[in-house]
Amino acid sequence: MYIFILSLCIWKDHVWRGQRGRHMGTMSRSIVRQSKFRHVFGQAVKTDQTYDDIRVSKVTWDSSFCAVNPKFLAVIVESSGGGAFLVLLLSKVGRVDKNYPLVIGHSGPVLDIDWCPHNDNILASCSEDTTAMVWQIPDHTPSRPISEPIVVLEGHSKRVGIIKWHPTARNILLTAGSDNLIIIWNVGTGEPLITMDDHPDLIYNVSWNYNGSLFCTTCKDRRLRVCDPRKNEVVAERLSPHEGIRPMRAIFTKEGNIFTTGFTRMSQRELGLWDPTNFEEPIALLELDTSNGVLLPFYDPDTNIVYLSGKGDSSVRYFEITEEPPYVHYISTFSSKEPQRGMGFMPKRGVDVSKCEIARLYKLHERKCEPIMMTVPRKSDLFQDDLYPDTAGPEPALEPEEWMDRRDADPLLVSMRDGYVPPKSRELKVAKKNVLDTRPATRRSMSAKLVEEIQNLKATVLSQEKRICDLENKLSKYTNGTV
Repeated sequence: MYIFILSLCIWKDHVWRGQRGRHMGTMSRSIVRQSKFRHVFGQAVKTDQTYDDIRVSKVTWDSSFCAVNPKFLAVIVESSGGGAFLVLLLSKVGRVDKNYPLVIGHSGPVLDIDWCPHNDNILASCSEDTTAMVWQIPDHTPSRPISEPIVVLEGHSKRVGIIKWHPTARNILLTAGSDNLIIIWNVGTGEPLITMDDHPDLIYNVSWNYNGSLFCTTCKDRRLRVCDPRKNEVVAERLSPHEGIRPMRAIFTKEGNIFTTGFTRMSQRELGLWDPTNFEEPIALLELDTSNGVLLPFYDPDTNIVYLSGKGDSSVRYFEITEEPPYVHYISTFSSKEPQRGMGFMPKRGVDVSKCEIARLYKLHERKCEPIMMTVPRKSDLFQDDLYPDTAGPEPALEPEEWMDRRDADPLLVSMRDGYVPPKSRELKVAKKNVLDTRPATRRSMSAKLVEEIQNLKATVLSQEKRICDLENKLSKYTNGTV
């Protein structure tokens, strides 16, 4: 009898395990989601492809300290007697000479920099000296420090810590300062267009949405706000999207949702996804780890992948945002030994399509900058259409006057099929006469003058040669006695 009962128990256990195995198998098959970005692989470049001997700024400010585009790498650096940043051609890898010319116009430490999305030679910077400046960077290595900006924007009464170009409108630039003001400028005229004073405390970050009709902000008062600048009002807000008191970050996704990073009450880092039309409950909320570093999000609208980099961390986590639960999907982590001081994010126009590279980050160490390539391994050498949809190009979709008239437009897209070819250097046209009068002649204007002068000289030579021939003919007639 005892043996029979024991056998029955073993049989039931075997049946239960078989059913549980089939159930778990079904669950595991449903958990494995279909995505071409499930195997994104991060890899640092070789040592000879890094930028060495760069004295990265030690100022205590939670910005990325680095900005990059398909032509240049810019890094905020240590400088005595004012603020400075370094601008290098992407091809200038290796050790940076200690006497390399810097951009040195600010009288206080530089806090943030941003490349213009519509002109790869235009860079904006802001500083503790309460000003923002716009710079024209030459295609060649300068022989001396660049100290003359093409326009200076003065309107804040305290330090300016945030600077952001509009994604689709030409010459529209946003600045946010410690005076709790947000000012939107037309840098073509150097004049402020909109001033917003809706924030009662320090603004942590600002992010435009995909077409630049709205922007979201995080603030020390623990509120997440969505602002319509042309109405000059806050259209939605949420108190404490993360319950911790440490700084938050927020960015718009392409679909119009807002991705946030912050801290819980127990100082655990946390990320969230929110619908700004319904702030009551988050779409997703995920705890990560316990650390002091603020997570800086870098978002790629073409792939819907967000890369999270914390100052002092030695890793970069990346997540895919989708419309299916759990909405924010962890992909992987790139880890290294050295902690990061800052991070730059390359626009999609600058990635290498031949290597199936979908993103490139520029990690700042204490004394160098190290590119990190994010690739999707593929066996084929052909162009991968599914990895590279058309991406935002360098041409603006709107003029400043159109944007101020409440017109909206998505970015103008370009194909990545043949690899992106950047346009030739273009000048930023500034309507302020005093700025134009003091600007040095550019290479293009000098070459045009030289060509014109050569053509004039050639015309003069031809006319003189004709006159010489006429005189020689007259002389021969006199000598022969025919006249």
